Amino acid sequence: MKESAKAAVTYIRSHCDELKIDGDFYKNRDLHIHFPEGAVPKDGPSAGVTMVSAIISELSGRPVKSSVAMTGEVTLKGKVLGIGGLKEKTMAAYNAGVKTVLLPRDNLKDLDEIDGTVKASLRFVPCSTVSDIIKNAMA
Repeated sequence: MKESAKAAVTYIRSHCDELKIDGDFYKNRDLHIHFPEGAVPKDGPSAGVTMVSAIISELSGRPVKSSVAMTGEVTLKGKVLGIGGLKEKTMAAYNAGVKTVLLPRDNLKDLDEIDGTVKASLRFVPCSTVSDIIKNAMA
């Protein structure tokens, strides 16, 4: 999780202009990224796109759409990499009333494993880059 958070901040720092974020945000703002323990284990990088989106939202003032869920690992260059557990993550999105799921393009092959009702109820948007995520996640 720490590595994903660092990758998110590094990506944002190197793309401030295109994200319309003050390039000195790290000098003027204090970022504290916290994921409470709770009952859900968080040991993989699949929240990378969510961290990037949340930080960009905070720094730019642009909200993330509440009807969108997302998953994917983010590299320092802004590529979105595949994840595991797509079946379970989409079931949770469906149960939460989400309408759109942003997922790594590499995980398109895993859509066959998703429950038919869930698949019919959600719109899946494959993403290859952070730019794809931002374009589809931000209001």
